[in-house]
Amino acid sequence: MVKVEPQTQEKAGAGATKPDQTDIKGKLFDYSWWLKKNGYAESTIITNTKILKTLVKRGASLLDSESIKEVIAKQEWDPGTKAIAVWAYDSFAKKIGLTWERPTYKQTQKIPFIPMETEIDQLIAGCGKKTATFTQAVKETGARPGEVWQLKWVDIDTVNNVVRINEPEKNSNPRIIRVSNKLMAMFNMLPRKSEKVFKQGCLRQLRRTFGKQRESIAKKLQNPRIQKTTWCSIRHWKGTMEYHKTKDILHVMKVLGHKNIRNTLIYINLENTIFQTQNDDFTVRVAKTSEEIQQLLEVGFEYVCEKDGLLYFRKRK
Repeated sequence: MVKVEPQTQEKAGAGATKPDQTDIKGKLFDYSWWLKKNGYAESTIITNTKILKTLVKRGASLLDSESIKEVIAKQEWDPGTKAIAVWAYDSFAKKIGLTWERPTYKQTQKIPFIPMETEIDQLIAGCGKKTATFTQAVKETGARPGEVWQLKWVDIDTVNNVVRINEPEKNSNPRIIRVSNKLMAMFNMLPRKSEKVFKQGCLRQLRRTFGKQRESIAKKLQNPRIQKTTWCSIRHWKGTMEYHKTKDILHVMKVLGHKNIRNTLIYINLENTIFQTQNDDFTVRVAKTSEEIQQLLEVGFEYVCEKDGLLYFRKRK
């Protein structure tokens, strides 16, 4: 049974009158704004609001905690998703001054889906200019979607080809990442109408656009794996590839901005699993001039060493 604090005028409980759609939309809008004012990440706001909308569509009342618990229990969600739903409603109840007895669901860590680089590149190639640039930025920086969304033009150094992640999410560390000429060229094609690179519209709209374009590309290429490729899975791909290239878990931790190495250790297991059947054969190239070095780096070769005035590069076959 929901208990109502004295300061609120809401009526709750098993016999509460279910709000109409306008009232629900208003409460969810106020809730989203409350989260934003309290510093929650855009991705958290989107996730929580979406979950509450889903619960309401499936018969729950936002003012009746028992109906919320009943609807969550009936869903064929894994315990982790149910735990997120409980957390979302818990913050909503806190916002409007309600107390409730939380059900207990434990989150379990899952092995994330890792797309292949060719699938990521096909997805980027099929998206519109803005969405493609955003997705390429996620691929090269390994940043969270909300962190890329907050990028300002002053964070992009076109001289040194680096991007600064200065507004990290989830209590992560800020970082500076070197990126390709390709991404810099994509940035330069975007209009500079504000101090923020992607500020026209909102992240929620861009996410919906990305979802529609992804679905179309997956159908066109007859590849359901592309439909499963999200910005978060691309971030996981980046972490896995960085560990594969360096075998340095502290380097991966720095790239992804983790403060706790326990969040990074999963990439050791992912890398070992994905690459256990692949050989370590390389194509080797030698460069003398700056032009030759640039050409090799642009097609994916990595520097190995210098000997007798020659620079040696390699690329996995």
